[in-house]
Amino acid sequence: MTAVPHEPLTRGDVLLEGFLALDTPEGFRAELIEGEIVVTPPPDGDHEDYINQIVKQIIRRSRTDMDYSGNKGLKLRSAPDCPRNHVIPDGTFAAADRRLFRGAEPWMPSDGVALVLEVTSTRPHADREAKRRCYARAEIPLYLLVDRDASSLTLFSDPENGDYRQLTTLPFGKPLPLPEPFGFDLETADLA
Repeated sequence: MTAVPHEPLTRGDVLLEGFLALDTPEGFRAELIEGEIVVTPPPDGDHEDYINQIVKQIIRRSRTDMDYSGNKGLKLRSAPDCPRNHVIPDGTFAAADRRLFRGAEPWMPSDGVALVLEVTSTRPHADREAKRRCYARAEIPLYLLVDRDASSLTLFSDPENGDYRQLTTLPFGKPLPLPEPFGFDLETADLA
């Protein structure tokens, strides 16, 4: 029998294999972001309240019927020489008629995702920078960032060449226009 030569494993292959084998403690979540394994503790109550305020409005007020998934693992395109990013947004929205979440694997592709939501927590820089680039490279149309330190919301849109070309930042208390398929002004007074 002739031995079949194997391709040598790259650093990215080893990192991805180690990441996928992690057994994180209950309530913690692990992500692979731009070649770095990031483990975050369970969120505090304020973090969850921000998410709750936004999800309720999107589900009730969007012009298109939306499905929501909290903490859904997404496999995203990555930078060259890095393993595929495995990111878990605080919230993921898709048009309900797509039934995107039904039957999805724990880590699913981002095709069809309309908006991802992040609320800053223990690593706000990752939410502001690395995750923004990950979502833009995956061409997710909208990224909504609730920045608790800055008391503001930023809506990133128009992804191109690994980043978003447009952004709108408003302080808590000001309504934030969400474009189609949402088509309403997100009220933020309850976030202040």
